Amino acid sequence: MAFKIVISEPKSKKAWQIEKDVPLLNGKKIGENFNGSLLGLNGFELQVTGGSDKDGVPMRPDMEGSVRRKALLTKGVGFRGIKIIRKKKFKRKGMKKRKLIRGNVISEDIMQINCKIVSGEGDVAALLGFAPKEEAPKEGEAPKEEQPKTEEKQEQPKEEAKPEEKKDGE
Repeated sequence: MAFKIVISEPKSKKAWQIEKDVPLLNGKKIGENFNGSLLGLNGFELQVTGGSDKDGVPMRPDMEGSVRRKALLTKGVGFRGIKIIRKKKFKRKGMKKRKLIRGNVISEDIMQINCKIVSGEGDVAALLGFAPKEEAPKEGEAPKEEQPKTEEKQEQPKEEAKPEEKKDGE
């Protein structure tokens, strides 16, 4: 089963998403570090920061295990303390909600895993297979040579429409 793995780099504030089958991540907890070579990032160390299951139920770091439970929340992951009344948002003090959340251990039911890069140097986008965008030429620099067009369209003269000749007897 393939995970959607979201890898973020805190220094550059960029994130990349890949889909990969990594059974060695099963059993890891939120906050644990693992070697980036499992995902093709040799020389990097990653940390699990969260995730969600097939129904979008978020993982919560303070809930042990890999099961789903309804918990009474006051803040944190999976909780929004905003009440909407007549299209206006109000934040209530002391609000509690019973929400469905998942434990902090990665299991087979997890679909998305969020990670961040803890240590390592290099170009992450190149290692993951994302090609860097081509940069536009700066002022004063000559633009890159364009490839010559092999086919040129030649306009053919249009034939003028001839009025139909009337036959005798009409």
